[in-house]
Amino acid sequence: MTVKLLCWNMEWMNDLFDGDGNFHADDHKPQHSRSTTVLERRKDLSGVIDELQPEIIVIIEGQNRTKELQLFFDEDVTGTWETYIQATKGSTQCIGIAIRTDTDKFDDQNPIINYNTVNNVVFDDFQLDNENDGIIEIYKYERKPLYSEVKLKNGERFRILGLHLKSKGIFDLLEWGKWWEKSISNRRKIFASAVHLRTDFIEPYLTNDDTKNIPLIVCGDVNDGPGYDVSEKKILGSGIEKLMGDIWKPQFILGNAIYDTEQKLDVSTTRFADPIFNFNYNYHYVWLDHILYSKNRLGWTSNGQIIKKMQNGNIWSEYPHASDHQPVSVDITLESD
Repeated sequence: MTVKLLCWNMEWMNDLFDGDGNFHADDHKPQHSRSTTVLERRKDLSGVIDELQPEIIVIIEGQNRTKELQLFFDEDVTGTWETYIQATKGSTQCIGIAIRTDTDKFDDQNPIINYNTVNNVVFDDFQLDNENDGIIEIYKYERKPLYSEVKLKNGERFRILGLHLKSKGIFDLLEWGKWWEKSISNRRKIFASAVHLRTDFIEPYLTNDDTKNIPLIVCGDVNDGPGYDVSEKKILGSGIEKLMGDIWKPQFILGNAIYDTEQKLDVSTTRFADPIFNFNYNYHYVWLDHILYSKNRLGWTSNGQIIKKMQNGNIWSEYPHASDHQPVSVDITLESD
């Protein structure tokens, strides 16, 4: 049985809703995208989903209440969906999941189990000597990870860890030295989270008798791509590469579904304007959104894609009000013995 999983940073979905959890008026201008309207964003977001027809969606930058995500899928998206938001206290960008239950591909009674990571000590604030200098620092997850188990109609199951790690973006005017200081600090936070996820969640998951045989997807906006940028060279660390694993522990390495398809590193899922030399639309194209998978089952993921082409043209032309990130997807095939 095969299902398509879509992972998408849907860009400030919370802006579509008022304080009571209802949609803002159609002509309301969202706080973080003043050049569009709530109705235009709703139409483009749902248009992408309806055209791609995934059975599972991991939502990055989702709302902060499940009822808001459910309202969006009930009102705007074709099909019957069950949704969940992993809330984080004080955050208006949360991680969510939606599964389409009218496809006859999921278990009738318990298609999905969502584990509230607020109650999981693994995702509490943590301490780490991130610079290997004997100084212990305290870090936290600004957005609590999503952790869910999906059960298919045939009895097979797999789990999903959805992530949105610290942004690298610097949006304030800073003196040059302060800018570099903050840039390096942001990358230290991403790297610290990746180290902690690897040592306290991923490797224990792949060794614990209760979970080691359950396939695992780790996906989301990691805010990091392959290799070292200038700031990462200073800390000698890459968040995504730490998440994927250590070559000296090959049994714990996660595959990268997008790389499996592309077989190259110079791909992108979003772009941003150069913060200094922003003239003539000088953009940086970066790969921040990833779908990683465990190797405890052979051949269970395929067709990893960065969605750029839609039926009638490029996604950013056909759905210009949807998001500043392209969705990424993978096909998941699990057959009972």
